[in-house]
Amino acid sequence: MAEGLGLKGPRGWAFRDVSLRAGAGALVALEGPSGTGRTCLLLALTGRMKTQEGHAEVGGLRLPRKMAAVRRIAGLGQVPGVSELDPSLTVAEHLRERALLQRRFDGSVRALLRRPGTRAAEARARIAEALAAAGLDLAALPKGERTSVRDLERLEALRLSIALALMGRPRLIGVDDTDLKLSDADRAEAWALLRAVAAAGTTVLAVCSEAPADALRITTVGTAAATPATPATGPAEPTEPGTAAGPGTATEPTAVTEPAEPAETTPATEPAAAEGPAAATEDDITEEGTADALAETGRA
Repeated sequence: MAEGLGLKGPRGWAFRDVSLRAGAGALVALEGPSGTGRTCLLLALTGRMKTQEGHAEVGGLRLPRKMAAVRRIAGLGQVPGVSELDPSLTVAEHLRERALLQRRFDGSVRALLRRPGTRAAEARARIAEALAAAGLDLAALPKGERTSVRDLERLEALRLSIALALMGRPRLIGVDDTDLKLSDADRAEAWALLRAVAAAGTTVLAVCSEAPADALRITTVGTAAATPATPATGPAEPTEPGTAAGPGTATEPTAVTEPAEPAETTPATEPAAAEGPAAATEDDITEEGTADALAETGRA
């Protein structure tokens, strides 16, 4: 549930006045063109970004006050820059790493004290359960579980990211760019996968450019009026209040001013540095002459 939700960044409002109600096991599509705040809304509803307006509730936990608690029950699939797959790792390495992290940070103290054989069996069972739910068949991959992520097809990478998120058994899962660079057939398979995850009781938030007809659709249109207003006001204040706020205008005075100052001080500094050694040499010569004169007169 969200009511009047809004998030403001350095360039203005990413989204504003978002309201929705979705029950457990719902498929929610965050639809809209790129740059309209879809990913920010996804991260806000999964407890990863703090909103400035309104409130939301996830599993009875109120946002933004209980963001840490929401993160424990909300998993992330693929989100560029946040939860990306490592292309240099294999599928098996990703799965083992997630199982270790899950046991270390989300397991109870009693679970950590279990026998190593018991913990390993539980990890294998959790991995198998997540792979089955994501529809990822390791035997069908080019090199099985040793296939590198860089060699996966787009749909296979999506299935792997969802499997990794499901290993935490979350109540809510968020997926970014669901239909990006997918053919029509692969797009249909991706939505079928997300429907199956939702049917199992996990609420799904999916960012997409075109939502299916059976999804709860939240359309983001951006805040075009608010976005340009903030950058125009921001740079104009520290630079020149009477100057139009443009990147070139703000940069050019700085480039002219900075070299001008050293140009005036450098000539004054260099002669001073050059005179220093000369003065020191004359003093040395004077002191040596005085010492020689005293030595000759027997006063040294």
